[in-house]
Amino acid sequence: MFDQKAASAIRPEPSRILSALGQAAFVWNLATDALAWTDRASDLFQDIPADILATGSSFATLIEPSRTIRADALLNTFAAAGSRCVPYRIEYGVRATTSAPITWIEESGCWYPGPDGRPARVEGLVRINNERHARDEQLLRLSQHDPLTGELNRTHLVAALAEAIEEASRFRNGLCFMLIGLDHLARINDSFGFDVADEVIATIAQRIRARLRAGDQFGRFSGNKFGLILKNCTADDAQVAAERFLAAARDEIVPTRSGPVSVTTSIGGVISPRHARTADEAINRAQEALSAAKHRRSGTLSMWRPNVERDAQRRVNIRVTDEIVTALNERRIVLAYEPVVDAVTRGPAFHECLVRMMQHDGQMLLAPDIVPVAERLGLIRLVDHRVLELVVAELAAAPQATLSLNISPDTTMDADWWAGIESLILAHPGVADRLIVEITETVAIQDINEVRGFVTRLKKVGARIAIDDFGAGYTSFRNLRNLGVDIVKIDGAFVQNISRSADDRAFVQTLIDLARRLGIKTVAEWVQDDESAQLLRDWGCDYIQGRLIGLASAHRPWHRPDTAETAAIRERAAN
Repeated sequence: MFDQKAASAIRPEPSRILSALGQAAFVWNLATDALAWTDRASDLFQDIPADILATGSSFATLIEPSRTIRADALLNTFAAAGSRCVPYRIEYGVRATTSAPITWIEESGCWYPGPDGRPARVEGLVRINNERHARDEQLLRLSQHDPLTGELNRTHLVAALAEAIEEASRFRNGLCFMLIGLDHLARINDSFGFDVADEVIATIAQRIRARLRAGDQFGRFSGNKFGLILKNCTADDAQVAAERFLAAARDEIVPTRSGPVSVTTSIGGVISPRHARTADEAINRAQEALSAAKHRRSGTLSMWRPNVERDAQRRVNIRVTDEIVTALNERRIVLAYEPVVDAVTRGPAFHECLVRMMQHDGQMLLAPDIVPVAERLGLIRLVDHRVLELVVAELAAAPQATLSLNISPDTTMDADWWAGIESLILAHPGVADRLIVEITETVAIQDINEVRGFVTRLKKVGARIAIDDFGAGYTSFRNLRNLGVDIVKIDGAFVQNISRSADDRAFVQTLIDLARRLGIKTVAEWVQDDESAQLLRDWGCDYIQGRLIGLASAHRPWHRPDTAETAAIRERAAN
């Protein structure tokens, strides 16, 4: 089979050496299409008949992925003027039969031009390169798949979703995109460790995979969420499919190295392109539906549907967000001052600073209009920073004033707020001992250790700490003592009716008595009438505030016309 005379022209290595290296040499005469191989080529191309290897055209029928790859590399090229030998290198797969595995080949050599500059004769080597190709495939797989579950990673899942939505739009079909979230995965992490949580994730992925139809696509969207693309799927089909996936986790415990673990999943889905015309829109709406499912009841399905009220609220949120940010930038966030007086003498003790937002039409938005929205939209930190600057500015300009300010739960753990208060107090000596910081009781009971650290830092800089709305969360007095707070402000919901409600009277009187025994000052909020004020005084309450004393206003009782010096102090501190 091997043309010895032709092969001698390329001086191939001895056949046995080439065979040992997984290589074979050849000469290809393009005019006759004859292929001449070393005599060990049959070892390299096992199960391939000799007549298939005898011509370039018949050998090309075995090549994948493109049968023309060798012809494209040779026949469609020209040699440069004066070139005797033109080197080339190509890679391709060879499959003996349609059911046989592919053998990956690396071919390199030179072709020699004829009088027209086109290839006339080719001399080369072929070498089996399965290992490198397997490594390349493995690297490609790792780049596309999640290493824990073996499913598509987020990048390729999103790409597959975009392609599926485009296809569904083109052929007027429907698909359902689902996000499946493992419920309470953090509890498993805390109770058993992250390795057990990984076992749970991998097992649930296998169970979901086993319940998919052919053509459905599945991937890991994030740490505790899977993404599913269900093609040709209606809303009714989605309900049926979701029950299969929910049952995959719910109906059978997950065995792990640390013992059996019970887990449930929740699902959020959206029909596309009807309710989501892009991948981003589908993901956002599936996320929203998943949050609704978890909020309503874990282990359920929620499908996204249009909601006029929700869309209107979002437009309001966008508008209010812009208004708050603009007001902050334009210095239209201002303060109102509500007096707190001595319960016995009715003399002023301090003033509580409440946030206000001045609108362009001169109207004022009150704290209940601003704070809940700012907290929901993640802007409360910015508002609290501005209020702190304004309070310190007022204290710096008015040495006779004592002021308190409220901060939100998020701000208690905000490192930037801490840096702000420490730098402002350092810049304005004498301010700290006239500053009271109020946190709500619900914050105090969430994490006693965290709040204790917050209180300790405040007291170190010289400020006092008050627990606002005390009684609403039923903090134990032992915790109050451990926190070391200076003041408790009794929730006005219990105070406003003490003249008419025996239960409220008993509750408030008990709070006052216990606080006094612990050496903690008390403030009664929402005092409406003299009768209530008299009762509070008799019970030993230290301070009162509310409608009877006076509501919040921009008036500063300590105010005197600013001198140039106090105006400059106030401006520097506020900026």
